[in-house]
Amino acid sequence: MAELDLRFQILETASYDGLLLWKVRDYTRRKADALAGRTLSLYSQPFYTHRYGYKMCSRVYLNGDGMGKNSHMSLFFVIMKGEFDNLLPWPFRQKVTMQLLDQDSGQTNLTDSFQPDPTSSSFKKPSSDMNVASGCPLFVAHTVLESPKYIKDDTLILKITVDLFNLQHP
Repeated sequence: MAELDLRFQILETASYDGLLLWKVRDYTRRKADALAGRTLSLYSQPFYTHRYGYKMCSRVYLNGDGMGKNSHMSLFFVIMKGEFDNLLPWPFRQKVTMQLLDQDSGQTNLTDSFQPDPTSSSFKKPSSDMNVASGCPLFVAHTVLESPKYIKDDTLILKITVDLFNLQHP
């Protein structure tokens, strides 16, 4: 029953327009877990470019990864193995924009974008559940992130947008 409930929650929150709005709740506890080495990263629910499109998710390291460890929140984009991968063009080439939303005024969202490197294994057709994540180890410094502007009610909101321009549908 718990597995069915989880599958239903994932289906209920899935988006099919290349947009992920991810609320990371319990920031204080989750960052403490990261500092203690219990849970280094969190994965978002999957989202898609369209109903039969690319399956993707986001991965966040609240206490940083690589160059960002202990000083930054690191944010990554992940291509996942999808049901219709055989019908899609590879490598994945759509522009990806990652944002930390300003929950105060909405005026100062922190944004980083990238165009996928077609030679990177991160954007090839997945042969396992997930490809290697690609993104920003230095996405935002803890000193900037940990303000009422970005964390409200112990929650931060991340937005991942995949540009659907020139995207081929099966």
